[in-house]
Amino acid sequence: MGIPVKLQVFEGPLDLLLHLIDKNKIDIYDIPIVEITNQYMEYIRAMEREDLNIMSEFLVMAATLLDIKCRMLLPKEVNEEGEEEDPRQELVEQLLEYKMYKYMSYELRDRQVEGEQVMYKKPTIPEEVLGYVEPVDLDLLLEDVTLTKLGRIFREVMKRQVDKIDPVRSKFGKIEKEEVTLPDKLGYVAEYARMHRRFGFRQLLVDQSSRIQIVVTFLAVLHLIKDGTISIEQEQPFDEIMITSKAAA
Repeated sequence: MGIPVKLQVFEGPLDLLLHLIDKNKIDIYDIPIVEITNQYMEYIRAMEREDLNIMSEFLVMAATLLDIKCRMLLPKEVNEEGEEEDPRQELVEQLLEYKMYKYMSYELRDRQVEGEQVMYKKPTIPEEVLGYVEPVDLDLLLEDVTLTKLGRIFREVMKRQVDKIDPVRSKFGKIEKEEVTLPDKLGYVAEYARMHRRFGFRQLLVDQSSRIQIVVTFLAVLHLIKDGTISIEQEQPFDEIMITSKAAA
């Protein structure tokens, strides 16, 4: 009664050849074709496979090894450049390419295993933490652009508005009081910044039609700077103060 032997399963003939090369600690660039061929033939004789397609792949490789073995016994062929051709060269290239893809598959498998070990947890942040707003240091936010400079520009714009007053019509009584709210101006300035992206602070104030419009617009600019919606900068002293929107267009 024979002793049952369980053979290692290989994915194909190249996989079997790599196994034999590693097992015998052979240099893949200098394969002893006779030894490898004999071991390869011993293995496929012991194979018991019903799938002819798979078995045929191993038989084709066996024929290739035998062909190389025969060519190794013959005088070496010389190519057009006068160099001797190695019958094993094509097989070595196939083995190297297969080995590269095989190790790449191992790397992808390890990454998949690591990815399956990642656990996710829904956020459970307390409401008081979610509602916390980090205080903004206005001086640090403005940096070189100080409130003094903003105030100077504000006074200049106010003076221009005074110069526009009609000496005759200004004496007329007001029929209706103009109602301007800060929330309305916040929305106006935020939309203006989103549309223009980058513009002068002076121009924004000049576009206002009255003194109260300028005052509320100035306050709206300070609020938007504080909450980070816009930023301001001045490259040189006395240059125009530029406002830049941080919101997506």
